[in-house]
Amino acid sequence: SNKTMPIHEIAKSEVVVFWGRNPHTTSSHLLPLIKGKTIIVIDPIKTPIAKMADLHIQLKPHTDQFLAMLLARFLHIENGCDEEFLEKYASGYEEYYELTQNLRIKAVLDQMDVSLGQLGDFLRLVKEKKVAFVCGVGIQKYHNGADVMRSIDALAAMLGLFGKEGCGVNYLGASRANISSPFVTQSKRVSKVLTEFSSFETVFVQGANPLSQMPDSNRVRASMEGVKNVVYFGLFENETSEMADLVIPAKNFLYKNDVRTSYSHNRISFMPKVAETDVGISEYDLSAYLCREFGIALESEEFYINHFKGFAVQKIDGLLYVDKREENPYSNGFDTKDGEFVFLDEIGSKIDEEEGMYLITSKSPTSLNSQFYRQESAYLHSSLGFREGEMVSVTSASGSVRLVVRHNNDLRSDCVLIYSGTKGVNNLTPSKHALSAKSAIFQENKVEVKR
Repeated sequence: SNKTMPIHEIAKSEVVVFWGRNPHTTSSHLLPLIKGKTIIVIDPIKTPIAKMADLHIQLKPHTDQFLAMLLARFLHIENGCDEEFLEKYASGYEEYYELTQNLRIKAVLDQMDVSLGQLGDFLRLVKEKKVAFVCGVGIQKYHNGADVMRSIDALAAMLGLFGKEGCGVNYLGASRANISSPFVTQSKRVSKVLTEFSSFETVFVQGANPLSQMPDSNRVRASMEGVKNVVYFGLFENETSEMADLVIPAKNFLYKNDVRTSYSHNRISFMPKVAETDVGISEYDLSAYLCREFGIALESEEFYINHFKGFAVQKIDGLLYVDKREENPYSNGFDTKDGEFVFLDEIGSKIDEEEGMYLITSKSPTSLNSQFYRQESAYLHSSLGFREGEMVSVTSASGSVRLVVRHNNDLRSDCVLIYSGTKGVNNLTPSKHALSAKSAIFQENKVEVKR
């Protein structure tokens, strides 16, 4: 199941662990909730939150699973586990502890660039406390991203954090949880990671920019060039609209009625139209036009708004929330046959010995994906010898991109930061799925930087 810790519960925590999450860029609404709390940051970048944290572990990218497993191992050794919780809801913890013993401590610490002292500091700060793990998407941009999350969940389970006030794991959950769709469709689905556009006569792009944001941009462009009709429906000019045969301007949220839920909290918002414009068309109006042309039944816009209102309940704070979502997820056990947490039973990762630098594709503070002000730089540590402002070529197994160097000494020296939305960044990323999901793996490839 996919139940995230609601953000109002983070306000009740004593310790907040930001694991690969940069709240100043992606979640500024969390900042008022964490004042006065113990802050731990696990991130290869010294982010603003890391600079104010009680502990910052600046580990190598793609070693998060090892760190979570070693922390669980030492927690067990130090008798820091919540044994009452484990016996009731996660009785497989002894077998998981045995699995963690397969990690060679010195070799893994060296690989992560983390010290034993940092592990001890982490455990000292979290034991017997109300702890919230707040996870970012970057830790999942690898082939084993699901295992990384499961390892963090396992550490939280060993601490007994599920189903308790002010405790849990917050990550990108399901924004449609407990909401049923009013539409019934039986259309064939294809992967966004591997879509072969040339197999279709017409491609309709709504509010997206696949030529920039899908992985392996060179493959995507070659595939899209074989399409007879490309229709782009959106708000912004971009790489996809430039090659479209038809561009349909959309209306923004000021000029239409809409409904909004979130993947990080349980609120539901109804956004009424507040202004009129002759420019563009709303999603509903375009759908209504097409349904009339093709003889497809469609209810009124008011019908669908009312459908979603049926899932809203007003709480004591006067705000609307999705009804029947759990305040403390898994308070009565887990959504498995026996109600117990399922630990990993194998380590799917191994120590990375490939040459090259780690690619980090964080969210930009100035853009939303490929909208608004887009970055044009590769950020590198100044110790690498590249001059500020010089042009370099960044190359991976998938392709290359030329960008301007900007120095950032908050980075590890073995990392290249290219913000998501930067033109050409996804020339570097592979069109491969994660192992246990249909997710893209934007940080899997290592890269080389040359003048």
